[in-house]
Amino acid sequence: MIQRENYVKDKVVVITGASSGFGVLTAERVAQLGGKPVLAAPQRDKLEAIVEKIKAAGGEASYIVTDVRKKDDVFNMIKFAVDTYGRVDVLVNNAGTMPLGFFSEHEKALEKWEECWDVSLKGTLYGICAVYDQMMAQGCGQVINVSSVYANFPLQGAGVYQVAKMGVEYLAESLRSECQGKIKVTTIKPTGFQRTGLPATIVDQMAGTSIVSDLITIGDQFENMPARQDYHDINSITYCDPDPQILADNIVYCIDQPMGISIGNITVRASGDLFAL
Repeated sequence: MIQRENYVKDKVVVITGASSGFGVLTAERVAQLGGKPVLAAPQRDKLEAIVEKIKAAGGEASYIVTDVRKKDDVFNMIKFAVDTYGRVDVLVNNAGTMPLGFFSEHEKALEKWEECWDVSLKGTLYGICAVYDQMMAQGCGQVINVSSVYANFPLQGAGVYQVAKMGVEYLAESLRSECQGKIKVTTIKPTGFQRTGLPATIVDQMAGTSIVSDLITIGDQFENMPARQDYHDINSITYCDPDPQILADNIVYCIDQPMGISIGNITVRASGDLFAL
C-alpha cells in the first residue's frame, strides 16, 4: 500500500475570489493542512479579516488586493506570491459571477454579462499567463480552474454564463495539452451551491430553471426546504442543499496529490439536485 502523505503541506496556493464562498473556504482548508494560501480579491477589509483568522488558528496566509479583470493586478498577484514565498505551487482560478438572464433582458443584464466575461475569461487567462513562466522555471506547478455544470450544454437564459464557464474549461484543457509533464491542470465543475455569493449575481431567477429536469419537483424542494431535514442531510440521497465546504474540500483534494498524479476533471453534485446537466 502506498503511504498516504499530506501533499498540501508547504505548498504556496494562490486563490482568486478568496474573500467569500469557495475561495475563502479553500484558503482556510489549505492553511489547516500546512499550506501557504495567498488570498486575492478586491475587498481589502475582508481579506485582512480572513488572514487574521487563519493566523489566529495557527496557520500561515497572506493576501493581496486584486481585481482579476486588470492584467497588471493579476501579474502583481503572482509577483507578490513569489516575492513572499519564493514560488507558486498552485493557482486556483476561482473568481466568477453568475448573471443568468434572458437576451430579452439585455438592457439590465449587458453590463453584468460583460463583467462575467471579464472576471471569468480574462481573469483566468491573465492568471495562466502570469504564473506560466514561474511554474515552467520551477519545473512543476498546478492550475485549477473552477468551471460549472452549466458548461455541459447550452440552455436558454444561461448562454453568457455558459460561454464564460466553457471558456474556463477550454483554457484549462489547452494548457494541459501544451504543458504535460510540467504543469498539472484541473477543471472543477460544481453543481448549484445556494450558500455562496453567486446566487446574488443572477439577473433573473427564472433563467436558472432551464437547468432543472423536473420543475414541479424542484418547486416542491424550494417550498419545503426548511421543513425537509433530508434535503439538508449529507447522508440522504435526496440531499439538495450542499455546503460550499464540500466543493472547497474537492479543490483541496486535487491539490493533495503526489506530483506524479494529476486529477484532470471533477464534477461535484448533490445527489438530489435534479439538474439535467
